[in-house]
Amino acid sequence: QVQLTESGGGSVQAGESLRLSCAGSGLSFSLYAVAWFRQSPGREREFVAVVNRIGEERSYADAVQDRFTISRVYAADMVYLQMASLKPEDTAVYYCAAGPVTSRSPTLYNTWGQGTQVTVSS
Repeated sequence: QVQLTESGGGSVQAGESLRLSCAGSGLSFSLYAVAWFRQSPGREREFVAVVNRIGEERSYADAVQDRFTISRVYAADMVYLQMASLKPEDTAVYYCAAGPVTSRSPTLYNTWGQGTQVTVSS
């Protein structure tokens, strides 16, 4: 059973950066694709970024392309989301999720963390 724990959220000004961390536990973490999603009040959970099992394929939502970078460190069972040039519209609860396939659909991920709040003020 894989468990995920996010950290690194906080409150920043527009234009600043944050790095979110997703810690995985369980023997099979390295066998999963890992994605970041976000959700703000009144909106559906939306895809942000994903990295495949072996870390060679990455995909980003258009809204964060060229500003966010997803990476994973297998030795530490960690996945990171480096966020730069943050905008107020990036404000949301950010979740990491693990699943057997690389996808932008939240329904294909069967393990989720508890989320971490990111607030960007103008």
